[in-house]
Amino acid sequence: MQQIDASPFPFAFRPETTALIVIDMQRDFVEPGGFGESLGNDVSRIGRIVPTVKRLLEGFRHAGLPVIHTMECHRPDLSDLPPAKRGRGNPALRIGDAGPMGRILIAGEPGTMILDELAPLPGEIVIEKPGKGAFYATPLGQELERLGMRQLVFAGVTTEVCVQTTMREANDRGYECLLAEDATESYFPEFKAAALAMITAQGAVVGWTATTDRVLEGIADAR
Repeated sequence: MQQIDASPFPFAFRPETTALIVIDMQRDFVEPGGFGESLGNDVSRIGRIVPTVKRLLEGFRHAGLPVIHTMECHRPDLSDLPPAKRGRGNPALRIGDAGPMGRILIAGEPGTMILDELAPLPGEIVIEKPGKGAFYATPLGQELERLGMRQLVFAGVTTEVCVQTTMREANDRGYECLLAEDATESYFPEFKAAALAMITAQGAVVGWTATTDRVLEGIADAR
């Protein structure tokens, strides 16, 4: 059993059962002109974590540990998009509308793609998810079972929405979860801080958090 220096206490893991899940590092959430900006957000906050996420990805790849990517997106006919989700709020562009990078959050469109810097390598699993959590209406659970995974390290966006939702779903399914705290971000710094506090409260009620440096040190020692 290996350990990563984490909060609220060290995260114990077995390399052979540990995978990295990178949540929704898509152009529509990170780049100017995408869906995130259409909601009135400062997307530069998300862009600043890209080098850290890349370093984490490369560390897992170098260690030979599985990497899984998720993308929030919907079918072109919007059959998996609830009207309540599409109609909520008052964005400049709604899901399915034509934007500067194609139809917003539609599978196969340029804006829906993962950033080039973080693009999946051949053989890495990519999960297309219609909801905030990566287990809902996806094969993620089956893929993790097939790989024999029990511990999950998370990165990506946004901390309080898709990342935390997926961590909670994983926690309910018996996975031990660790969030790389500097490889995740929110459009709202106070939301990220609150999410990190909620995850680690009450003896890691949802999971653990650690810096990317600590995660990389832990998996390097495991080789």
